[in-house]
Amino acid sequence: MSDAVQTPQTFPTRIFSGIQPSGGLTLGNYLGALKRFVEKQDEGIETIYCLVDMHAITVWQDPEKLRQQTREAAAGFIAAGIDPARSILFNQSQVTAHVELAWIFNCIARMGWMSRMTQWKDKTAGKDAEAASLGLFAYPSLMAADILAYKATHVPVGEDQKQHLELCRDIAIKFNNDYKVNFFPVVEPVIEGAATRVMSLRDGTKKMSKSDPSDQSRINLTDDADTISKKIRKAKTDMDPLPDNVAGLKDRPEARNLVNIYAALAGHTAAQVVQDYAGAQFGTFKPALADLAVAKLSPITSEMSRLMKDPAEIDRIIGEGAARADAIARPIVDQVYDIIGMIRSRQV
Repeated sequence: MSDAVQTPQTFPTRIFSGIQPSGGLTLGNYLGALKRFVEKQDEGIETIYCLVDMHAITVWQDPEKLRQQTREAAAGFIAAGIDPARSILFNQSQVTAHVELAWIFNCIARMGWMSRMTQWKDKTAGKDAEAASLGLFAYPSLMAADILAYKATHVPVGEDQKQHLELCRDIAIKFNNDYKVNFFPVVEPVIEGAATRVMSLRDGTKKMSKSDPSDQSRINLTDDADTISKKIRKAKTDMDPLPDNVAGLKDRPEARNLVNIYAALAGHTAAQVVQDYAGAQFGTFKPALADLAVAKLSPITSEMSRLMKDPAEIDRIIGEGAARADAIARPIVDQVYDIIGMIRSRQV
């Protein structure tokens, strides 16, 4: 290979993102990810969405539960508006390019990069880090492979994953520099929207999480209308009325969270919401938010329930998506093997 860097390539716009199927989908997944995924699909951009089941097993998963949750996540994507004919939807383990490229990136990335990852520090804080799986430590390298196996140019990502995306950029740059090629794009994060980080209904300083022990902390996409309404009405708030401007939400995490949720569901800005409800007590605001949440989420819940009655059809959909994904990723990973000097027999 020549020592000269190749002429820069022009990479077509391609979006990749994924969700772990390690628990039920929540309102946070919908507002922070699924709703935005649908919007990107409707913009006519090439979109690839992945259920990252290989990431899920960085901590132990019950096999049957993992299969069920993977199908449920796929149903959630489709029910939220992802069209498998327009977007590629699949589960990660069906496309071997992800783990192949991840190993190569394990050899590109550096231990120091991984050990500085905030999520690694958070997940091992107060625990014996040496007892954590190697997969959990190397998680960001597999995430980089997920993205770069498709030469994705943009990734919708929450603030909590932004550091991992920066590491993906570092890996792409180092690969290009090490092998004097311009092969991988330097990915751009897509962080936008009023509720990119939806917080717990019980503690506005913590992210809404499917792993939280309290089911009252989150709204699940499988919750029925009555459950959604009750959870919102019982959500933690303070005693003060809503302010007439967003600055008035400072140091009021629970109030800010509910305003952001309303804004994201309604397609408004937080400023619009506080202007509309200025001076209102939560006894007025919560029922309005509950009605809005039920109106937006109930159709998704109903469609998920319908889809889950036919698991074979879900398997067919994500199987077809995997075949389409592999058709993109396989030639890219084969080129990587050539770039790094691997001898590969070619079957005609």
